[in-house]
Amino acid sequence: MSKRSLPYSAGDISALARSLRTQLAGRTEPPGHVEWLNMLAKAVGCRNFQHFRVQATEQTQTMEQAAAPDRLGATVNVAPPADPVRVLKVARCFDAAGALLRWPPKRSERDLCLWVLWSRIAAGQVMAEGEVNRLLRDAHHFGDHALLRRELCDFGLLDRTRDGSVYRRVEQRPPPEALALIRRLKAASAGERAKA
Repeated sequence: MSKRSLPYSAGDISALARSLRTQLAGRTEPPGHVEWLNMLAKAVGCRNFQHFRVQATEQTQTMEQAAAPDRLGATVNVAPPADPVRVLKVARCFDAAGALLRWPPKRSERDLCLWVLWSRIAAGQVMAEGEVNRLLRDAHHFGDHALLRRELCDFGLLDRTRDGSVYRRVEQRPPPEALALIRRLKAASAGERAKA
């Protein structure tokens, strides 16, 4: 029986190199095979190789199921699975109550944060600018609600009139990673409320 190949990718090659350099610092002998596997897994945010293997296997199985034909022979279109490592990385931008702690430097991470803020705006509700500002002030800790409001509009998640007096959430389906992040943060904040 052949071994199943595990796809490996790093979102940022520079971060990968830094992580490996840190893990190799002070070593006098080169690492063994298993040590290399653990080091590479840690470099992309996993605890160890075992953790990486479980995630990679789950992703591969989900993708295979998505590409499998249904009973009538037609291929079922299913969105690609969310990257759990990326979701966890962006979740660290939020506190336990779900408030945004910092504005991430990467555009792709900021987009996921915007989806979380979008999910907290009531669907179909017409809001004045003051209401939107209040909602966004409560949703973050870095003191720039105007940036968040502008980004939501520019990204197409929030619509406003020309004079900026009326705002409304734009209804659309979030991508898989955004959905996973929204669910993760809701569960975490529900757990925090239960502790209180």
